[in-house]
Amino acid sequence: MISIYSTVKKKGVSEKTIKELVSFILKQSKVHGDVSVHFIGDTKMKRLNKQYRGKEYSTDVLSFAQQEGEWITPTEDLGDIFISVPYIRAQAKRFDVSYREESMRMLVHGLLHLLGHDHQKEKEAQQMYQLQEQYIKKFL
Repeated sequence: MISIYSTVKKKGVSEKTIKELVSFILKQSKVHGDVSVHFIGDTKMKRLNKQYRGKEYSTDVLSFAQQEGEWITPTEDLGDIFISVPYIRAQAKRFDVSYREESMRMLVHGLLHLLGHDHQKEKEAQQMYQLQEQYIKKFL
């Protein structure tokens, strides 16, 4: 099941699109499980970023996986993705892309983290970003 929550009025992407995108990636990854997607404001994102990462600023997306490590097995609850709507709006302008495209990109990015991908090392980052952009191109 894919659950969507929003504490902001305009998330910019339909619930139908969000569910289709998440379902598509889970199917491609051969993983079944529940994912919660939260569209939030910068204040809440800053609080989460400080609480869980020790960073005193907002960010675009945070993922909280129920499992950690390289090998993610299908479970009932994969985790939560938090997306900062104001941050993504500003980021979309900076990158000269639509808000819809950038929010979908960050949704994919967050979901890839839940599936065990990371970008701590250069090679991992390259693979993750390539996969992220492949999913975006297939879905847009």
